[in-house]
Amino acid sequence: MSDIFNATKVADKLKKQTATIRKKSYSLNKSRLDKCKDELLALKKEGLSNAELQRWLRSNKRIKVALSTVQRWVVKYG
Repeated sequence: MSDIFNATKVADKLKKQTATIRKKSYSLNKSRLDKCKDELLALKKEGLSNAELQRWLRSNKRIKVALSTVQRWVVKYG
């Protein structure tokens, strides 16, 4: 007996596999900058630029992030 190919069953199976292996969104993850949120917001309130915040993170907190990461974080929380 030969099995009849059922495209609908195969498609459903593959879609379920895709849903289980799909990468989670970064928006659900905590930022490394959240650890020093209060300090960053206080420094920003004092008038520091995003580049200065980036340098402060690297020298004082040993957190190496791109400038765009600092900018996005400031827009989100600042």
